[in-house]
Amino acid sequence: AFKAGDALHATFECRSIDALIVFGTANDKGVRVYSVAVSALPGGRGDGQPISSLIELEAGTQAQYYFAGAMEEQLLLSSSGGYGFYASVANMISRQKAGKAFVSLSAGETLNAPAYIPAASPPPATPSQVICATRDGRLLSFPLSDLRQMAGGGRGLMLINVDTTDSLAGTVIIRQHLPVLLLGTGRAGKEKTEKLDAKMIAMVEAPRGRRGKILDVGFKITGLKAI
Repeated sequence: AFKAGDALHATFECRSIDALIVFGTANDKGVRVYSVAVSALPGGRGDGQPISSLIELEAGTQAQYYFAGAMEEQLLLSSSGGYGFYASVANMISRQKAGKAFVSLSAGETLNAPAYIPAASPPPATPSQVICATRDGRLLSFPLSDLRQMAGGGRGLMLINVDTTDSLAGTVIIRQHLPVLLLGTGRAGKEKTEKLDAKMIAMVEAPRGRRGKILDVGFKITGLKAI
């Protein structure tokens, strides 16, 4: 059951020994991350608890993104400016309810939805690929191995070179040339999607940090999703 005006945001399969990671909205200092033990979350009955009662959000910020999982699980964190890095859940744990500064941003930049990195498959599995999409429809794919883990957070490396009038809309990590869904909005804010098959993904492969190739889908891209 939901209270009036509320709705489901996301669900995560996890264990009581895992952690919930909360990403705050950006401010002039970047983005803070907060952690809560899954065992400390309310049970499945009732309305639950507001996340603000479990963490101490920095003044002027709100909870924006969430992830719950084991300590070794990893996320790719990227900014609208085209930079990013990956880190594990363990790297984002803080003993303080006030969390810790973790993602550095330039003025006017925002944090994109964290992209889950699937567990590695044994050789000779296809290496993981990062797919980036900008709001204006530029796409770029490159190996995840071109990035590095940053346990202490930071700004990271350039994922895709975006124009000053454009921005990175989101990223997704795939283990094979699996289909990917482009998410976006068309006229009057109507939701739109476009499926990228293996052939299309292969066409946008290039070294990390390039501008990518334009893909005219007829709508503004807001994110990516593996399917």
